Amino acid sequence: MAKAPVLTPRSDDFPRWYQDLINKAELADNGPVRGTMVIRPYGYGLWERMQQELDARIKEAGARNAYFPLFIPQSYLTREAEHVEGFAPELAVVTHGGGKELEEPVVVRPTSETIVNEYFSKWVQSYRDLPLLINQWANVVRWEMRPRVFLRTTEFLWQEGHTAHATYEDARDYAAHIHKEVYADFMVNVLGIDVVLGRKTASERFAGAVNTLTLEGMMGDGKALQMGTSHELGQNFARAFNTRYLSRGGQQELVWQTSWGASTRMVGGLIMSHGDDSGLRVPPRLAPVQAVVLAIKGDEAVLAKVREIGDRLTAAGVRVEVDDRTDTPFGRRAVDWELKGVPVRVEVGPRDLENGTAMLVRRIPGGKEPVALDALAALLPAILEEDQALLLAQSRERRVSRTSDVSTVGAAVEAALAGGWARIPWADLGEEGEARLAEHAVTVRCLLAEDGSVPDADDAPGNVAVVARAY
Repeated sequence: MAKAPVLTPRSDDFPRWYQDLINKAELADNGPVRGTMVIRPYGYGLWERMQQELDARIKEAGARNAYFPLFIPQSYLTREAEHVEGFAPELAVVTHGGGKELEEPVVVRPTSETIVNEYFSKWVQSYRDLPLLINQWANVVRWEMRPRVFLRTTEFLWQEGHTAHATYEDARDYAAHIHKEVYADFMVNVLGIDVVLGRKTASERFAGAVNTLTLEGMMGDGKALQMGTSHELGQNFARAFNTRYLSRGGQQELVWQTSWGASTRMVGGLIMSHGDDSGLRVPPRLAPVQAVVLAIKGDEAVLAKVREIGDRLTAAGVRVEVDDRTDTPFGRRAVDWELKGVPVRVEVGPRDLENGTAMLVRRIPGGKEPVALDALAALLPAILEEDQALLLAQSRERRVSRTSDVSTVGAAVEAALAGGWARIPWADLGEEGEARLAEHAVTVRCLLAEDGSVPDADDAPGNVAVVARAY
């Protein structure tokens, strides 16, 4: 009899494959409250690497980390009407505390624009205080009706940036800088995902924003995933919270603002972009463990050699784990590391020692070959960069090959339902066509300018809508 696969094949049932992989690779588990998740150490290691890479880029953009409370007075949210209306169905509201009914209900943070503005209005006095650039790493709660681990959970982890500026132009340019130089740089060059940068339509815009910039990735099944967003808030929250500054000319002026966020949803994007029927494939620049050195047998000489190799690879700048658990069968350990998507395995047994070689197994392109032990430290960094580039190339090829240009709503729906994306002139689609797409659970993921760049306005001549089904 044929051996049953470790994971449900993606072509048979993509959602089941996704859930199988999360379980078998020990990334996460469902929490005790519907829609919550427990992130296991390996999954959290991926998130920590994402945090490190993003945090460095955020700081390079001039923002500093702070922290704001989890509980927000309900009255804060009602000050910006569009904001509270947009979030109302997702709010978790606390009415009792300490055994008593609260005088005012508090909302468990769904996002922090309102509470941040309460304090920005105190901290900003004059133009000398601007720009004010703040970021926080936090958890948020949005009551999710159709939860899916990492992709849509009631509680999730993220970073949210909040800034205040003296002029519209400064705020607009900063939102665009975060969009391109922080998020896109990270997602393309570290996650290896070929994201499309665009502008959301009015109906898809963040509640309370005047413009939302998005990064959309195509997953392995052809659906889109919104990987991160950067918002121009205009003066909407500044007006609601009276966030003003004394200008150089001596006038009291409202600030202009941005907010931007990326979350643990990126872990789901990583899985669905790069995973295959054998498990995860983790981009080497992201991977917490870039190479695992496995002892095939518990021979003392073998154990000494794998530890020595681990030290030499670490000295060469490779993130290494030595697997010397020889009381666990080698085959089981090899399958576990394959499921976890570690880019390289270096396997060493007694026969390898005799030959002065190790078996080098590459997870991303597949394949294995014997390599001289003395050559490993010099060889691995270049191999890891090759494999990083391959994942990005595969992501790009998938998006390009599965995106079609169409001219009608019907053709756009057909392309999306067939597991791809469609590009259609916004002038041919418009808000009426967007509503017709929604009847088929198809959405406009973003608007692009004619040349593929991010347009300056929703109705700029030549705008193209990117249309897809989405998570």
